[in-house]
Amino acid sequence: MKIAFFNAKPYEIEFFKKANLTDGHQICYFEMRLTEQTVELARGHEAICTFVNDVLGRSLLERLSQLGVKLVALRSAGYNQVDLVAAREFKISVVRVPAYSPYAVAEHAVALLLTLNRKTHRAHNRVREGNFSLEGLLGFDLHGMTVGIVGTGKIGLCFAEIMKGFQCRILAFDPNPNPEAIKRGVEYVGWEEFLEKSSIISLHCPLLPQTHYIINAKAIEKMQKGVVLLNTSRGGLVETTAVIEGLKSGKIGYLGIDVYEEESALFFDDHSGEVIQDDLLARLMTFPNVLITGHQAFFTEQALENIAMTTLSNVTEFERQGSCRNQVGVE
Repeated sequence: MKIAFFNAKPYEIEFFKKANLTDGHQICYFEMRLTEQTVELARGHEAICTFVNDVLGRSLLERLSQLGVKLVALRSAGYNQVDLVAAREFKISVVRVPAYSPYAVAEHAVALLLTLNRKTHRAHNRVREGNFSLEGLLGFDLHGMTVGIVGTGKIGLCFAEIMKGFQCRILAFDPNPNPEAIKRGVEYVGWEEFLEKSSIISLHCPLLPQTHYIINAKAIEKMQKGVVLLNTSRGGLVETTAVIEGLKSGKIGYLGIDVYEEESALFFDDHSGEVIQDDLLARLMTFPNVLITGHQAFFTEQALENIAMTTLSNVTEFERQGSCRNQVGVE
């Protein structure tokens, strides 16, 4: 199948070329993101491959349909960036990578937590300058803390297992409790109890209409003072303006995020020579108790290998059968 591969980065092309030795598709790699200005590059291709920050709205999908594209192969688990109603209308199928490495994302969430708590990033910079003072580096024991997890799918369960290793109490909020999580000692509670009892909150749920801004001013108000908030899932789960107010008041003691609700125009590209125009992100970066990474939680060798293999096998399955087990649509 002829595939137009948008938003291609050198580090992922390597893995896709290796995986394609088995599938044998004709892939054209484009550095540009998929936009109204670059969509013409899809002409002559039956499928396109896009990443999480390529937004496929109605007009873009209509143009893709006119260009003969029949398949959108997402190389991500999330698909909230695609107008699925429009995709169905224009007879474009959408497939995704439902799981690639839950360990990668869960371990990154723990890395954010440990770095924020023990301030190793600040200590590293101090020591490099010959400053061995411990002032301002005080942390706390994770042992015995109550950790709250929103979403107990594969990633949430991995995170729970890691935190159990620190002998933490694990609470969870999820409309669909995971029997495996219950077996492993995770306690499911209601939303208000979850917010009130969790000293550390980590988000591992998809972005859906019902989870959009699940962390808002009302939720933050019910949290413990000094709570640790982690988000390695989707930026739209968190209302940034409310979080900034929570940080200013001290209600939120630490914030670690790998995703941001307006990240699509910034993340995955080098903007070091520019002035960041996003005032909310710029404000977040002024807090000493905030740690931001640029959507790198998934970024491990194992995950990239699995993403490449699954993405191309999805295309192969669709080409042969006209459908795919990892296809997504309007519920």
